[in-house]
Amino acid sequence: MALPRLLLLLPINCRITGGKVKSSKSRRVVNRVATALRTAAQSLCRSQSALGGFYRRLAARLGAPKAITATAHKLVRIFYRLWTTGNVYTDPGLDAYEQQYRERTLKNLKKKAQAFGLELIPISDSTECVS
Repeated sequence: MALPRLLLLLPINCRITGGKVKSSKSRRVVNRVATALRTAAQSLCRSQSALGGFYRRLAARLGAPKAITATAHKLVRIFYRLWTTGNVYTDPGLDAYEQQYRERTLKNLKKKAQAFGLELIPISDSTECVS
């Protein structure tokens, strides 16, 4: 059984009945490691790291409780990968994370535009006055 499953840090606990989502709240856990990871994830709210940027992006979209759970889950996955491989974690930094996020978003937009038979054209940076 994988480590993230043991710590019960799955992002959400959807209760679905009859094909309808009845509840999708974050799961309440009485596990000391899970609580410590959630506390560590919550402390990333003002961190100028890639994980801090990940937390803030999710918190803006999903709300703080789900962002804390998802960030704690990401911390567990990073920890497990480092534990099994013996590598050292190096934070890419906030700027690298935001640049990667922008590139991924732009790639997805181009793919969607192409599916609709459209083309994305970047706006020129020059501020020319048209009269």
